[in-house]
Order: sequence, then structure tokens, then C-alpha cells
Amino acid sequence: MNLAVQTNVDLTSFNTMGFAVKAKQYVAIHSASALSAYFKAQPDTPCFVLGGGSNLVLTRDIEATVLHMQTRGIAVYEETDSHVVVGVQAGEVWHDFVMTTVTRGWMGLENLALIPGSVGACPVQNIGAYGVEVKDTLLKIKAWDRLNSVWVWLENADCQFSYRDSIFKHAYLDAAKTQPRYVISKVFFKLLKDKTQWQPKIAYGDVAAGVAQIAGDQELTAAHVAQAIIEIRSSKLPDPKVLGNAGSFFKNPVVTNDVAAVLKEKYPNIPMYAQPNNESKIAAGWLIEQAGFKGLRDGEVGVYDKQALVLVHYGQGTGEQLMALAQRISAQVLQKFDVLITPEPIVY
Repeated sequence: MNLAVQTNVDLTSFNTMGFAVKAKQYVAIHSASALSAYFKAQPDTPCFVLGGGSNLVLTRDIEATVLHMQTRGIAVYEETDSHVVVGVQAGEVWHDFVMTTVTRGWMGLENLALIPGSVGACPVQNIGAYGVEVKDTLLKIKAWDRLNSVWVWLENADCQFSYRDSIFKHAYLDAAKTQPRYVISKVFFKLLKDKTQWQPKIAYGDVAAGVAQIAGDQELTAAHVAQAIIEIRSSKLPDPKVLGNAGSFFKNPVVTNDVAAVLKEKYPNIPMYAQPNNESKIAAGWLIEQAGFKGLRDGEVGVYDKQALVLVHYGQGTGEQLMALAQRISAQVLQKFDVLITPEPIVY
């Protein structure tokens, strides 16, 4: 199989931060067979796998060959009265897939509406929002194992999911951690059809009020929840097509309950959420805002004025400038609260 290789490709429109970097070589992947054919033909060639480019900060041109996952397709593999198993190609747009599930009456992904990116990237970060993570419904993954040059199936437990983390962020072929072992081709989800088994997650943040306003006296549906999430996210987060951003830039830090108690005594209004293992999760956006960064602009990069968790790019800046601001924010939060916040996006 001959794959078209383009050279010196501008990636500005392929990353939601809108940084003007180039790919030395670029290959669009439209099928699983094309993906395996590429790696069989060039098993040792360094590559950079690109999805929707939404959880990514590019600080320089990419020397490795960019493999842009553009596979498409959503198929039902199993269906009963209670649930459905659906397989989704890695290149599908995540939000479009979520809305497809809502339209078909499937439940489980509605809280993850309007998160930018592709389906293939969602397990890498174990994306989550409003009390739901992708691991909650993910059944298994089909991926190309570059170490053994074979297709493999990874069950949910194999993925080693945790908060904004997975095996895909730790399994590499090289010590520098630039060459991922697994390249995700298809993701399978097990979603509910039986509404009596559905337990909507609407207690987080403003979701309950938003759902109540949308649903009114009607019986609550996944569509109501999704619409509430869309309205909340739209009110707080900028559209990447208008203002470059990667969504939530920092992870919400998790601390021991002893540390949380000390912080709560000193800052009674600090938002925190109970976690397993005697821990608490703290709202990173609140920490950043209290440190004085909300709405700050530093040249061509800055902190969004409606949500301090979001770093933005005004159009003529660089990834290096953004990361310098991120490091400055993290250092100030650490100094003020003795809590470390770390970036969510992959930084290249």
C-alpha cells in the first residue's frame, strides 16, 4: 500500500491552540490497514500520532513523521434490551460521537459532550468532566503494538486508567518517551439502553440547575444532560476556532484529606471534592484565580477571563511562550498554597 507523504506541512489548523509549527513529513491515515502497512514498511521510523490536536501544545516543528488519524466509522457490535456495544474509529470527532449516542437514546457519555478532540485520543488522557470519565464506559481498545508489530486488544483493566492518565502515557519504545508503543485504531464502548439502569450524574457544579431548567417537568433524559453540559461549557470555555486553547490546561490536584483540612481551615471557600483512598480533589481553576492570574494577558498568550483553568493563544504567539506562562502560574500557586498543579496537555 502506497501512502501519500507530504512534506513541510503547516499544522496551525491541526492543533486547537493554533500554534504555527510544521511537520517535516505528514501522512493522513484513513484506515486500519493503512496504519499497519505504514508500520510494517517503516517499523523504526520515528512518528508523531496526531488526532484532533486539542490536548496538545506544540513548541517547535515536528521532525518525526506525523501520522494524522482520519479514520471514520461508528458500528454496533452487540445490542440487547439493556445495553449496546459500539465500536468507533479513532479519527471520529469525539463530540459528534457523543451526540450520536444521545440521539440514539444510549446513555453513559452525555456528561462528556463538547469536549474537543478525537475518539482515539480520549483513552490516552482518560478524559473526564462533571463526575464522569471515559473509563466508566470504555470496554476495550484495538491498537497497533509497535513493539511486537501486531494488532492487540486491550481490555479496560489493561489500560491502567486513573485520573487523566493511562498506560498510553507511559508505554514507550524509547527512553526519551517520544515513541508510543501503542497506536489506537478503534475504541469500544458499552452504553446503557435501559433507562431504569441509568443513574444520571448531575450533582457536579452547575449541572443540576442547568438540567432542571432544560428538562422542566419532562422525564429526565441523556439529551437533557448533554444539552446542559453544552450550555455550561459554552459559557465558560472559548471556541478554539475563535480563540486558541486546549480546554482545561491544568489537572485538578489531588491531596490527602489532612492537607485538604488545613487548606479548608485557611480558605473556607476553597472548592474540593472527596476522593477514594482518603484524598480530596481541589479545583485548580480556583487556585489559579486566587493567585491572581484570571484574565491576565502576557503578550500573545494568557489566561481566559471567564475560566482561569484555560490558557489561551491570541494568534501570534508560540508554544514556548505559553509553557513559560504555565510554569509561572504553577510556581505561584505552589508558593501561595503549597499545592502543585500540573498541565493536562501533551507538550512537544
